[in-house]
Amino acid sequence: MASFFIILIGFFIVIANIIGFLSYRKKRNLYFAAFTILLLAVLFGSIGSALAVFIIRDPFAIFYGLQVGYYLLINSVIVLFIAILVTVIKRYNSSIT
Repeated sequence: MASFFIILIGFFIVIANIIGFLSYRKKRNLYFAAFTILLLAVLFGSIGSALAVFIIRDPFAIFYGLQVGYYLLINSVIVLFIAILVTVIKRYNSSIT
């Protein structure tokens, strides 16, 4: 059962990053992509919780789904830090030239 949720975590992280990349391509804003991934963390966390409750049939199984959301939140924080780093590097390079 644990391997199912590990696969689910990996699948949701890949899908969230692909959707975040597509939103970046559309808006050309890294912060918007990070916010999109943050919203998808909430959505996929709730989907993971619902799947866990339906599969395991135990009320405490909701914590497996919340773990899926937790890893997606970590992923969105990493994307936000990358967006901040890119902004700082761009401003630093523009001030030098």
